[in-house]
Amino acid sequence: MSLGVYVHLPFCPYICPYCDFAKWPMRPSAANAYLAALYAEIGREPVATAETIFLGGGTPNAYDAGTVAGLIGRLREHFPAPAGLEPEISVETNPELVRTGDFEAYVAAGVTRLSIGVQSFVPDEIRTLGRKHTPEQVRTVAEQARAAGIASVSIDLMFAVPGQTADSWRLSLERALALGVDHISTYGLTIEEHTPFDAWHTREPRAFFDDTREAEVYAIAIDTLEAAGFEHYEISNFARPGHASLHNANYWANGEYAGLGVGAASYRGGERSVHTRDLQRYIEAVTSGQPIPSESESLTGYRRVGEAIMLALRTSRGVDLREFAGRYGVDVREHYAPAIAEYCEAGLLEDDGRSLRLTKQGRFVANDVCGAFLSFE
Repeated sequence: MSLGVYVHLPFCPYICPYCDFAKWPMRPSAANAYLAALYAEIGREPVATAETIFLGGGTPNAYDAGTVAGLIGRLREHFPAPAGLEPEISVETNPELVRTGDFEAYVAAGVTRLSIGVQSFVPDEIRTLGRKHTPEQVRTVAEQARAAGIASVSIDLMFAVPGQTADSWRLSLERALALGVDHISTYGLTIEEHTPFDAWHTREPRAFFDDTREAEVYAIAIDTLEAAGFEHYEISNFARPGHASLHNANYWANGEYAGLGVGAASYRGGERSVHTRDLQRYIEAVTSGQPIPSESESLTGYRRVGEAIMLALRTSRGVDLREFAGRYGVDVREHYAPAIAEYCEAGLLEDDGRSLRLTKQGRFVANDVCGAFLSFE
């Protein structure tokens, strides 16, 4: 399996009211101290080949393009691609922070994929989500990225936003398609604890979508994007042929990945670990040469298999039964027969003898179906 490298850049020009990621307002002194710690952590990692590198956040382009390019250069030295392979290198971007020349610097550094945080093209929804960009800025950024030579341009969109309608959601999808992007991620709004949206939801739950309304707008996304030639290759992700995210595909294939930075998660040798979300503790530990405070757990036996099934079922490829038998030593159809029979009978799973996949109906209750495989011993 390939190795993916994720790097967390946690600073933002503002904090969105729905977000629960490890993030802080951009302050030059903190950002510089963090970058020094991140370089130190990279140096402590064993040198290894990696097929993908992903800079996420936070807001990676809160740092200037030269800084981002320098970081990518260090990562490529420490995590070189396998011989003869061009790595997929992705950077998340907020459109309103893009500066002249950013994408030329990114391309020179080897960036092949840009993920633009849009969420909506509807001004009222943009304001509700606490975002600061305009639809015109998104169009300009997509055009600049393409002109600079970014090979794959992706847009993130969010549905089930308070005040959103079926028509306004269609408008966002159509505006994204009109830009000619290669990849679109669609995420349902999740109410995270201790965020401003959590407090709003407590005060006014009727302002938010119920499961039925959320399913309706999700169905609009599937129908609209598939009709436009996009493959629905994962529950939340749609791509033109050849433009699926290789980095995220490695997660869904239960591949190994190294997470660098505050709050970053890793999965190596069957062990999953997550760095502390305390920014100061992270910086102090790395710069003093101490172990980074982390939580870890080993995934073994059927726990590991169940998690692998859960991840694989999120994809259009599903669970390759022969591959799973070879990799995990488990006959999936035999061991999980009760769950498979139940969900096939309900029309949520399909079993063609070679693989298990969610049906179109099953995509709407994917969390329930996929999660059922975690309970088997």
